[in-house]
Amino acid sequence: MGTDEVMKPVSPMLVDRRAGKPVWMKFVLVGASAIGLALAGCASTDTNAQKLLNPDPPGKMYAAADGALAGGKFENAARKFEDLDRDHPYAPEARRAIVMAAYAYFRAGKFPEAIATARRYTTLHPGTTEAAFAHHIIASCYFEEMRGPKFDQSSTQKALTEYRTLQARYPNSKYARDAENRIRIAVDSLAAHEMEVGRYYLKKGNHLAAINRFKTVAKDYQQTAHVEEALMRLVELYMALGIKNEAQTAAAVLGHNFPNSKWYKYAYDLLKSDGLAPREEQGSWLSSAWKNFKLPKISL
Repeated sequence: MGTDEVMKPVSPMLVDRRAGKPVWMKFVLVGASAIGLALAGCASTDTNAQKLLNPDPPGKMYAAADGALAGGKFENAARKFEDLDRDHPYAPEARRAIVMAAYAYFRAGKFPEAIATARRYTTLHPGTTEAAFAHHIIASCYFEEMRGPKFDQSSTQKALTEYRTLQARYPNSKYARDAENRIRIAVDSLAAHEMEVGRYYLKKGNHLAAINRFKTVAKDYQQTAHVEEALMRLVELYMALGIKNEAQTAAAVLGHNFPNSKWYKYAYDLLKSDGLAPREEQGSWLSSAWKNFKLPKISL
């Protein structure tokens, strides 16, 4: 700047040239907006606090939750049932609200939430009429999570345990009667899984590991359709290992209980090719395991 030029003073009012307004006015407007939002937040907080301090009557809350459930708004219904339990824990409607919240979560596909809520109910109210329903919800959640026999069967095992618990504790409930078919499905899935793994080991030439899997089916899953093949595979594996007395016993058990099975024909022909015939050895684990076997009764 030259010595002859005079510096102009800066205007005391800063101006936003694009808006044509003083800058201080923009801060005023922003501040007013913030105050408005704060007041609105306070009003919302006051409304929520008022609702917590003065909740609707339990009957009205239950009806609202039940209406949401009937309308297919399952997660919303679950939250409404939980609100009722929280706001009126000693009301008659509160107890049923817990199990209905579990059911709503189940319908929503929220299985962990359904299981946790139903377990809370069975812990607090184990001897009530709805306790069987709560156990049914838990078992059904695990049942819905079951996977095919090639996959992990932890959910299948949990479903089976829960259904059996339901039958043992509440034998006269409608849920216990309905559980029978699902127990049969779960048991069959577990047996199928053992067969899948056994066949895998058989293909890999791991005879001992395969025997253990087929042995499990022959001992623990005798009333499933898989047991016939399991007994034949035992004949096959025992023959491969040179344990011929066990092979003969497995074939004898298979022929005695399933004389018309195609698997018995395979086992019989395999023994015959080595000059042997089915013969039960009384000291065998197979003879002991099948001592009291009875064919399952199928209800149509």
